[in-house]
Amino acid sequence: MASRDSAGPILNGLPTNLPDIDAEETSEWLESLDLLTDEQGRNRARYIMLKLLERARERHLGVPSLTATDHVNTIPAEAEPWYPGDQDLERKFRRLLRWNAAVMVHRAQRPGVGVGGHISTFASSATLYEVGFNHFFRGKDHPGGGDQVFFQGHASPGMYARAFLEGRLTEERMDGFRQEKSHLVDGRIEALPSYPHPRQMPDFWEFPTVSMGLGPINAIWQAHFNKYLHNRGMKDTSQQHVWAFLGDGEMDEVESRGALQLASYEELDNLTFVVNCNLQRLDGPVRGNGKIMSELESFFRGAGWNVIKVVWGRGWDPLLAADKDGALVNLMNTTSDGDYQTFKANDGAYVRDNFFGRDPRTAKMIENWSEDQVWQLTRGGHDFRKVYAAYDAAMKFTGAPTVILAHTIKGYFLGQHFAGRNATHQMKKLALDDLKQFRDRLDMPVTDAQLEDDPYRPPYIKPDENDDRIRYAKERRRALGGPVPERRTAGESLKLPEDKAYAAVKKGSGKQEIATTMALVRLFKDLLRDKEFGAHVVPIIPDEARTFGMDSLFPTIKIYSPHGQNYTPVDHDLMLSYREAKNGQIIHTGINEAGSVASFTAVGSSYATHGIPMVPVYIFYSMFGFQRTGDAMWAAADQLCRGFYIGATAGRTTLTGEGTQHMDGHSPVLAATNPAVIWYDPAFSYEIAHIVKSGLERMYGEDPEDITFYLTVYNEPTVQPAEPEGVDVEGILRGLHKIRTGEGDGPRVQLLASGTGVHWALEAADLLAQDWGVVADVWSVTSWTELRREAMDVDQRRFLNPGDEVEDSWLVQQLGDTQGPIVATSDYMKQTQDQIAQWLGERYAALGADGFGFSDTRAAARRFFHIDGPSMVVKALQKLAEKGEVDAGTVGQAIDKYRLLDVTAGSSGNAGGES
Repeated sequence: MASRDSAGPILNGLPTNLPDIDAEETSEWLESLDLLTDEQGRNRARYIMLKLLERARERHLGVPSLTATDHVNTIPAEAEPWYPGDQDLERKFRRLLRWNAAVMVHRAQRPGVGVGGHISTFASSATLYEVGFNHFFRGKDHPGGGDQVFFQGHASPGMYARAFLEGRLTEERMDGFRQEKSHLVDGRIEALPSYPHPRQMPDFWEFPTVSMGLGPINAIWQAHFNKYLHNRGMKDTSQQHVWAFLGDGEMDEVESRGALQLASYEELDNLTFVVNCNLQRLDGPVRGNGKIMSELESFFRGAGWNVIKVVWGRGWDPLLAADKDGALVNLMNTTSDGDYQTFKANDGAYVRDNFFGRDPRTAKMIENWSEDQVWQLTRGGHDFRKVYAAYDAAMKFTGAPTVILAHTIKGYFLGQHFAGRNATHQMKKLALDDLKQFRDRLDMPVTDAQLEDDPYRPPYIKPDENDDRIRYAKERRRALGGPVPERRTAGESLKLPEDKAYAAVKKGSGKQEIATTMALVRLFKDLLRDKEFGAHVVPIIPDEARTFGMDSLFPTIKIYSPHGQNYTPVDHDLMLSYREAKNGQIIHTGINEAGSVASFTAVGSSYATHGIPMVPVYIFYSMFGFQRTGDAMWAAADQLCRGFYIGATAGRTTLTGEGTQHMDGHSPVLAATNPAVIWYDPAFSYEIAHIVKSGLERMYGEDPEDITFYLTVYNEPTVQPAEPEGVDVEGILRGLHKIRTGEGDGPRVQLLASGTGVHWALEAADLLAQDWGVVADVWSVTSWTELRREAMDVDQRRFLNPGDEVEDSWLVQQLGDTQGPIVATSDYMKQTQDQIAQWLGERYAALGADGFGFSDTRAAARRFFHIDGPSMVVKALQKLAEKGEVDAGTVGQAIDKYRLLDVTAGSSGNAGGES
């Protein structure tokens, strides 16, 4: 922190480029400032300067802005509003919460369990939450629709403790903390997940937050989506607020700060961040040698946010009022976070000597104070009045989002073995003496005997329903619209498009060559035309609409912008000009995959958060999907999102010319690790039609599933055939269907391929017949992963139920009785095709595009990886030779004939296509 004698934190320097047109008047202003400082002190002069800067900003004078202010409360004591709650009952209820939250985690460490947990985060933030619960957080039954609250993941014990006192959770469930499968009571699972996990507790948690950094960015895009719904006229969200409770250490994550400018640009005044600045991350200080609150203040102010600091409790108010020469404020400004942490790990005498004692003027302020009085000076985040004042100001602020930086102590109220200690995050249980002292501080009705009889099972304290504390807490929640957190799914249903909406795509492309990316875009254009369904589709595009052929949507459904379009686009005279509108339907995120997935998450969970089912269609460069944002996609699955991921320009060799960081040969392998993601790799437009229709029915039909559909589509133009008569729709959806039956006599092989690789398999079948007299059946594998998952499920059922008759998997049903070797290929690494290898035995051989991609023609790249048509031929002949069905020398002849080792000899694939 700069000293008070330095130039101060004003950006851009002095206005030296402006002429002084009246030097005498300038001198008078400077003399006036000097006189004010001399007569009324530096604090008064600083106050006047800050007010002048504030007014200059209001009048748009363009003067430099402050990026940091003194290390004191933003809202002075005299400006604090009246506190509306029953202070005594709220304090007593907080004590119940503190006890039960700590006891729940402590009991989870009993012998034979020992599953961990975190005590100190909620201990530091209990007041921050309780002021919200009692006065601000609106529940689902509020007339305005209810707020969305992103709870800090490690603070979950406090939310469970409150739900327990409210009667929403039983003692049995509390004792099942972190034992989600093993804690049985009367044969029923009675348990709680470790953190906010909607997938594990779908009637309670709404937002998974413990993958740190995702909470902040998801909260921003949730607030963005709320405004989007409002501006499109789909729901009045004007009384719904998004709260995000975050840790100061978490703010080092790139996602925590990377979207701040979006929130201010879009004027998301429906959003409040509450950053719990307990100065500690998991291992030690966040900024031991600096000041994290000042750093965050500068960062948020620079991004255009309204910043409210809650640094000191009310006990400091008379000291600050008496600080005429600024000595105390100077101490506050210059003391490092490392020292602040150490102060609260010691006692009042240490604080007197090592904080106040640094300056004789501040030492004199407390010369008549006892050590206990010094120790009772609290930090602002533990003072309910200061917190209330900050929340009240945040809710009244308009035009920008607000961040509240609340100064707290990690492990607060838990005792000196916890408070402010570096190891406090990992401390999960209390020693017997700590339990007794904790009980005494909280005034809990627990005897020494109860604690000594079983130190691992101190009792929960739950007063009866008529207790004043319980009645008050419940009444406050009733007044605010019901319990929080709560997740509901009983919203409006979505009328799905009729079959005719898919008819055009099923007809194929005639003689025109189009890529499957374009075929899919055409289908969604048709779906958007549906009068009842179309408005619920939300295209999400990270600045590649033209590549994907989606620019035609710009003038029709338009790009969402809360500001509208206040300029004339450079292409305004073109039919497909760039069009923004306040009620636009497309969410265009810019070059921003992380923001796109955060947007997808908000849209895809709208059926629960808003009771309105929306269909996000997030289309992206395939490589920049699961590889780049896999963690966020996992969190979306945890949030029970529904919608479509579209990995466009997919494949290791199909995105011709783009090179190593664009050529995607492994995303399906990454996606296969996410149980909620249903991946398809369609080859033809009619397959796309059936897959999309199935996705809508499974996610938005009568019995919706909490899954997402992931389609990989390509930019290689090919003729799209019309849907064959009698097409095997079941096979398309289950992952495998035959598209050609080989005719004639001779050795027989089965050729399997997916996506654009199906064309290589068809080529291979022709070459096998023409050059070697081998008959080939060709199969389109629409999903290697779904075939594997079903086969694994069959194996598992047989394993656990050895006496039951279990039907064969679709994979075995279709290929088990076929003749000849099975050769598989795709535009992905071999591991993709090898997902089904164990069920097909020695007959099976897979080709794959393993290794880094590179810039070249499609044909050359496919020959390099040996995944093309001639490579399939050679592999098929090799497998036949192993069985003696063709002469062994045939394999070498084929290698020579097709010049298999010459990349320039490759011919599988077409040129063209956007990239």
